[in-house]
Amino acid sequence: MRDQAIKKTVTAALFAAMTCIATMMIKISTPTMGYIHLGDCFVLLSGIVLGPVNGALAAGIGSMFSDIFSGYLSWAPATFVIKAATAAIAGFLFHRLHHAGKSSGSRSAVLILGGLFGEAFMVFGYFVYEAGMAAFGSGALNGAAVAAGIASSAAGIPFNLVQGAAGIILAVLLLPMLSKVPEVSEWIGA
Repeated sequence: MRDQAIKKTVTAALFAAMTCIATMMIKISTPTMGYIHLGDCFVLLSGIVLGPVNGALAAGIGSMFSDIFSGYLSWAPATFVIKAATAAIAGFLFHRLHHAGKSSGSRSAVLILGGLFGEAFMVFGYFVYEAGMAAFGSGALNGAAVAAGIASSAAGIPFNLVQGAAGIILAVLLLPMLSKVPEVSEWIGA
């Protein structure tokens, strides 16, 4: 029992590191001052492999550190919460639906479904945070500032959608390889 806990803790640390590295390695800058990255693949896989709680912590910590190391310190707290919730949603839905279907053919479909809900939360979370930051940064929290914040934040939605879709596709491709590890196979119920 203790060995399993140690293996899961080490795996969580590895997923946090992989999330951070994948987020920082390939960055495609966007006109909204953000960037598209491949870290969401590991955010989703964290929730799926480690479960919603441990996966949320690994995904949130790894994503938060990528913001800190990349100079996006003001985004780090929101990133921790948003990416942790993304992993938790995807992991919860995957485990709940996968155990109900219990066939390997449905595993990819369940990952896609969980990923869609998780990534939808990511898009919404960043939209709300960025709109609030823009409104707050204007110096006056009035209707015009909020409207301007919402308008500027909406420009980032398509880029976050692309990032989320790439994360889902890569997670679908990587999960079968990870499932060959006996512990991972056991944890995901393969």
